[in-house]
Amino acid sequence: MTNSSTNSKVDFYFSKGQKWQVEIEKLRVIILDCMLIEELKWGCPCYTFQESNIVLIHVFKEYCALLFFKGALLSDANGILVQQTENVQAARQIRFTNIGGIVEMEAILKAYVYEAVEVEKAGLKVDLKKHTEFLIAEELQKKLDENHELKNAFDALTPGRQRAYYLYFSAPKQAKTREARVEKCIAQILNGKGLND
Repeated sequence: MTNSSTNSKVDFYFSKGQKWQVEIEKLRVIILDCMLIEELKWGCPCYTFQESNIVLIHVFKEYCALLFFKGALLSDANGILVQQTENVQAARQIRFTNIGGIVEMEAILKAYVYEAVEVEKAGLKVDLKKHTEFLIAEELQKKLDENHELKNAFDALTPGRQRAYYLYFSAPKQAKTREARVEKCIAQILNGKGLND
């Protein structure tokens, strides 16, 4: 089996002279050896199988990582997958802090990539929490009950946008802060915009 070819639109990512340069170049070689298609998505190298996202390479200050889009469905026989935050439902990372760790794990990484492709081929889906299962801040609920126009606008948002608001509004411990966040976002919600739009 020969490896897939690099995508010239992605080359810049590997030649930026960044902190994790050697590590991400090695990750690229490993993933392309698994016959995935290299694309540029969200400003990062993304690897797809039959147009479905499988894995992404990205860098952080403290580490570089492979992000498996449906990592929650992988068996994780080696116990190396990390859930970035408690609110991340499907994706999982494998983090690296040096080239040696990547070289040592090459066969394991390929096995994880191949398993991720099999998950995709099988059409498996991550059982995501319904937006109704998220904690709704009392302050948001009060505003939705009082303002019919706001409730209709909020209900018209995509589930992902609703979820982002639920998490944002319920995060602060103090009611005053939650209330201020809701107030600040009312116009945005009425305009059909998500938290980060």
